[in-house]
Amino acid sequence: MVENAASVGQKAGRREWIGLAVIALPCLLYSMDLTVLILAVPHLVADLNPSATQLLWIVDIYGFLLAGALITMGTLGDRVGRRRLLLIGAAAFGAVSILAAFSVSAEMLIASRALLGLSAATLAPSTLSLIRNMFLDAKQRSFAIGLWVASFSAGGAVGPLLGGLMLEHFWWGSVFLLNAPVMLLILVLGPILLPEFRDPHAGRLDLLSAGLSLVAVLAVIFGIKRIAELGLGWPQLAAIAGGLAVGAVFVWRQLRLEDPLFGVSLFRQRAFSGALAINILAIFVAFGSFLFVAQYLQLVLGLGPLEAGLWTAPSGLVFGAGSILAPQLLKWIARVHVIVGSLTVSAIGFVLLTQVSAADQHALFMTGFLLFCLGMAPVGTLTTDLVMGSAPPERAGAASGISETSFEFGGAIGIAVLGSILNAVYRAGMSNDGPGGEVARESLADAVGLAGEVGGEAGAAILVAAREAFTQSLNVTATICAVIALVAALLASFLLRRARAAA
Repeated sequence: MVENAASVGQKAGRREWIGLAVIALPCLLYSMDLTVLILAVPHLVADLNPSATQLLWIVDIYGFLLAGALITMGTLGDRVGRRRLLLIGAAAFGAVSILAAFSVSAEMLIASRALLGLSAATLAPSTLSLIRNMFLDAKQRSFAIGLWVASFSAGGAVGPLLGGLMLEHFWWGSVFLLNAPVMLLILVLGPILLPEFRDPHAGRLDLLSAGLSLVAVLAVIFGIKRIAELGLGWPQLAAIAGGLAVGAVFVWRQLRLEDPLFGVSLFRQRAFSGALAINILAIFVAFGSFLFVAQYLQLVLGLGPLEAGLWTAPSGLVFGAGSILAPQLLKWIARVHVIVGSLTVSAIGFVLLTQVSAADQHALFMTGFLLFCLGMAPVGTLTTDLVMGSAPPERAGAASGISETSFEFGGAIGIAVLGSILNAVYRAGMSNDGPGGEVARESLADAVGLAGEVGGEAGAAILVAAREAFTQSLNVTATICAVIALVAALLASFLLRRARAAA
């Protein structure tokens, strides 16, 4: 028998908190699989020998299908049961992970990664919507969502470490085998510890709406990612325009269906739409800024991969701690003030990053970087809590799908826009007739490689010019991020003034 939501304010017990630990497991893997493959790329290239196009699809197709299917899977959970969908997705994710691990061709790995993306799309909306129903007390729900967000940060931090350990001793497919035992554990513990929830009045799933949402999100994300990789071009712009057109048809259809895929009326709630807007801006600057962190540490300051990883490791701890501690601040400070203050702290961190140079400035860089992380950490937790608290319990799946899609859009747009600005400023600082010529203008990595080949004073000149140009591009990008963080703070102050009551 399916349990319905109890009265608002009912306290969660031991079973719910233990169930939250089970919910956190797929979230760890969700974020791990977005990053762990990067480490395995050199190994699988040597084994499977994919073409350049095939390699792009191996890396990208997981994220594409994950983003495209989130809204549909979230709504599907409302209809068939969120625990049921989570268990189905966990079983599929584990099975396809084994298939990916033993892929014998590039085509097989692409297909496996596509199925992994679809399976992963069931995990985040199911887990977040279960939290909405398991934790009816607002304070408990805020803390539970903080732990949920922290599990993603932990997955991002642990993924490269576990992946590197596996690749040190086993073949490239071993990074996928990490998923199987965890999913098996979820299949065993899920039916015991997790309650079932679904909307008892939900109608049938509109397959045309599901197809429209998939095409719209896929096309826009595809176009944005290609702009980040190739720059502006008509194919990329056509993909985005086509996706937006399909999205408009999707919204038009939702307004006319008796039982839409998700209620467009949710966006009329100030807390819901405002929280989504702030979240997109926060993710925009967070993902975009990560573009220059690794390059500055390794290619400008000259740290090795392991040393750079150790320098950035504290950021994962800061994100996780900030996500968990943010709900505790609500005991003394209004939610909108916490969000505004957090975004202001991030802006200060970015201002410090505008002052770094190509000289040995580890301390200044890390201070600015960790301040930005500290400020951003509470924003994701508190805006997600607002989104879920604004949605009725029976529509929690749809709301969680929309929330997760906003994360994907914010990240993709941030990488594309800020990545393009970073590259443009770097190229402007490296003239064609300067050290290294056109090759050094392509990217900092190309310039460093060329400097190593040339050697001597000429190589040193290329290296100095490239590092100066890149640092200048970092300063410009950090300035833009600081401005956007402050704009987001002003928007939060205006849009979320009534958020506390709405939650």
